[in-house]
Amino acid sequence: MSNPLLNFDGLPRFDEIRPEHVTPAIETLLNRCKTVVAGLEAPMTDITWDNFVTPLDDCTEQLSRAWGIVGHLSAVVDTPELRAAYNENIPRITEFWTSLSQNLALFKKYKTLRNASSFDSLSPSRQRVIENTLRDFRLGGAELPEDKKKRFAEIQEKTASLSTRFSENVLDATNDFELFIKNVSELSGLPEDILHAAQAAARADNKTGYKFTLHFPSFYPVMQYADNRAIREKMYRANATRASELGTNPEWDNTGNINELLRLRKEEALLLGYPNFAEVSLVPKMARTPDEVIAFLEDLAERARPYAEKDLAELKRFGKDELGIDDLQAWDMAYVSEKLRQKRYAFSEQEVRQYFPEPNVLEGLFRLVQTLYSVSILPDTAPVWHKDVKFFRIEKAGKLIGQFYMDLYARPGKRGGAWMDDARSRRMTANGLQTPVAYLTCNFSSPLEKDGKRQPALFTHDEVMTLYHEFGHGLHHLLTKVDELGVSGISGVEWDAVEMPSQFMENFCWEWDVVRHMTSHIDTKEPLPKELFDKMLAAKNYQSGLQMLRQVEFSLADMHLHYDYDPDGQKTAQNVLDEIRQKYAVVIPPAFNRFLQSFSHIFAGGYAAGYYSYKWAEVLSADVYSAFEESLADGNDLVSPAMGARLLEEILSVGGSRPAIESFTAFRGRQPTIDALLRHNGLAA
Repeated sequence: MSNPLLNFDGLPRFDEIRPEHVTPAIETLLNRCKTVVAGLEAPMTDITWDNFVTPLDDCTEQLSRAWGIVGHLSAVVDTPELRAAYNENIPRITEFWTSLSQNLALFKKYKTLRNASSFDSLSPSRQRVIENTLRDFRLGGAELPEDKKKRFAEIQEKTASLSTRFSENVLDATNDFELFIKNVSELSGLPEDILHAAQAAARADNKTGYKFTLHFPSFYPVMQYADNRAIREKMYRANATRASELGTNPEWDNTGNINELLRLRKEEALLLGYPNFAEVSLVPKMARTPDEVIAFLEDLAERARPYAEKDLAELKRFGKDELGIDDLQAWDMAYVSEKLRQKRYAFSEQEVRQYFPEPNVLEGLFRLVQTLYSVSILPDTAPVWHKDVKFFRIEKAGKLIGQFYMDLYARPGKRGGAWMDDARSRRMTANGLQTPVAYLTCNFSSPLEKDGKRQPALFTHDEVMTLYHEFGHGLHHLLTKVDELGVSGISGVEWDAVEMPSQFMENFCWEWDVVRHMTSHIDTKEPLPKELFDKMLAAKNYQSGLQMLRQVEFSLADMHLHYDYDPDGQKTAQNVLDEIRQKYAVVIPPAFNRFLQSFSHIFAGGYAAGYYSYKWAEVLSADVYSAFEESLADGNDLVSPAMGARLLEEILSVGGSRPAIESFTAFRGRQPTIDALLRHNGLAA
């Protein structure tokens, strides 16, 4: 018990966990699981939930929780020692889960549970767990002959290793790039607080001048505001060639990893009896076939294209007439877009940012959630992995229902992007109810020292939306009322529906009654003026055509790479993306752009043949939000506890205990339609 990774009494002991704890803990937990599995493989006279599923859940949950902590730490505080421990144990973890998913003795016992007369008397949650588990056994190769099982297991181990390597290459390439600018005159256009942060970053390296990196809070303001076109091009090129053959270190080139992953995924599909990996990926999702997904995406592309063409024509005209840029390039897009936004709507994102200090944003977010779902969000204490991490608890009627960590700022050694992950899921145990715990991770600008004082972090409106998005995932995990591990919270929810609660939350960032409660100017303490908010609202769908096409482009590339692309053929993955861009995009990036080499979502993040989920779920989320809009006619406030209670009851609290479409129709009273999505994006006729 001296190993903190083996203590499951409460919250993870992040203040005590060290890289040297990883291997002994994983070995201990794997041995425990193997012992339990061996016992469950033996003949049993009577197979029940309590004598079969519960002991299996008990042991595998501890393994998942411990390995989840290790994975989380490797994503947020990566060190060479931790990386070595993580990589040493990936093959063992993968081998165990693969062998478990192929265990015929366990598979037969689950079939016995399913076929027993007592199945009908089980709760819907338990029935769903059994059905999902049988499906996952089949997808895990349980029905394959022994020689093919061996090859299937080898594929699982290799793909896990390749995905980790892919992610590490992106992180290393991102961390490696540094641009030092000595003369501030080269940085005209950049806002004062961005310069201040760049100066602090250089000082931290014992250098003078200004330091810029490829971490988003440093990279994007340069693209958006720097008047110096050469610097924008340098930053763009470094970002666009990360982890590719055109990058700075051949060891970080992900091209080979992409090809090998696509090859192995196709082989896995063929072993399972499917013609391609896309069809394997869709088995546990709402969408039924790759063709259905492609038709959905092509329909979106067709609807968005006229708006995107108009957006691009405006940018080119404005760039030429107002900024003297005759040949609009990829590194000019964000810069010209921001200048046009400022001229057309008379505000800048930087101006807006001054009104969103972190404490006010969190207070407004918590206020919204507390009103909608009749809960209380309170500060809490727990060991953390970094001094900037905050910890909170959610209570209902004075009773604990969940807790969450917030790690909001970008830093070296932390994977880019934003995500929610579960630290612990809700379940009923022999000792009583285990409440859920979540990680909420973002990469925003950190607080700065100003005049000797630490100033709160300031968020852009986009970052506020990102925070609301991830918090929506968190609520899905934390507000569940399901007691079975396999379908509690986000577990068991179809991948193309899991973004619905997160995208739903983003809508509130455009509602005046919500926004005004989370603003306070960093200097004057005045709330966001209504006049400025109205300008933001007018600009809400600024370039939404271009943005929609960009997401469709990525989604189609993902689907085609896993559907009808031959990794051993003449075409490269880059060729596939280029062809899709030629057919659907209106903005074609430079030939050196290597987007795929850092597309971690599909090569390291579980979204393979599933990136379309963002758009698929957005149809659901827009439709759900439109019910709130419609309820205004019934005299409800938009932030209505009555509507929140319905959403909680029919969608958030049921988790994966029933099909997502049933949860949607239970809330909406009908099948989803695309109308609200188009209207919210300004793409309706």
